[in-house]
Amino acid sequence: MALILDAHFARASALPSELADAFHDVYIPIHPNEHIAAAAEQADRERVRQTGRWLVRHGTDRCSVTVGLALLAAVGTADDIPLIQTIGLLSHRFGPLAAHAFESRPAGVEALLWLAERVTGWGRVHVVEALCRLGDPAARPWLLRKACDGDFLNGYFAGKVATVARLHEALADLNTDSDMIDHIGRLLHLMSDCGGMGLTLAHYPHSRAVLEAHARSVGSLSPTIERYFTIALLTQHLTTKPPEAAGCTATQQEALREMYLDVLDREEWTETACAGFTADDNQMRWLADHRAPQLRLRAFPDREPGAKE
Repeated sequence: MALILDAHFARASALPSELADAFHDVYIPIHPNEHIAAAAEQADRERVRQTGRWLVRHGTDRCSVTVGLALLAAVGTADDIPLIQTIGLLSHRFGPLAAHAFESRPAGVEALLWLAERVTGWGRVHVVEALCRLGDPAARPWLLRKACDGDFLNGYFAGKVATVARLHEALADLNTDSDMIDHIGRLLHLMSDCGGMGLTLAHYPHSRAVLEAHARSVGSLSPTIERYFTIALLTQHLTTKPPEAAGCTATQQEALREMYLDVLDREEWTETACAGFTADDNQMRWLADHRAPQLRLRAFPDREPGAKE
């Protein structure tokens, strides 16, 4: 790819459209690549920018558009932010280069936050990890409340979010911030089961404090199916795993477990879980079939391991 670009830019008369079908038979990296960056920086920058813009706007296949985005990631300007954001919405393919483009530019945090609000899956992984690497205070409110959307892939960055956003320093605000309570629940759930992906509760130094603050605060909220599901899984983790897996002692683990169980077995929370199960909600069905027998939850008193309706 770099050799093709070098040959193209060596000809002063070559038009961007000549690259439209030039990359089908070569490897096109979707992540930042030093050889591509060097090819972009060695040529006339304005010409490289115009080529990148043309390929992103007019390319009809992923190969040429990826090349155009790589050029803009290397030498683009603030004027290219809307274009990079737009193609970055197709984030599974273009997320890594879009995130890189913003991470290395002034005002990149705002552009990354715009994109982070709108992407999922692997794209969200790339964008949130870029925000974590920057560590800009402007991103902290979003990281504390919205970074994790519940996807399994969030496990790659959940621990980074907790660390970079200094989650343990924000616990005093929990009682008045339902968005943060829900988001912390997702973070804790992900960190309880992301071994091999990212930082787990066992290795997060503030696990016990965050779990305690969440257990204390979540009970002040009205029950929802998501809240019930999240704290049921946290309770299951505290029930079946050794204390060190949650970063606490046996006594602390038991106290946390009892705090969560007290919420789950409240009348209103039990009714919410039962209503979800009756309505065939996937989370409540899965919980009833696979976790309720271990926890003896009031909402599912008669479920046995492997039981089916």
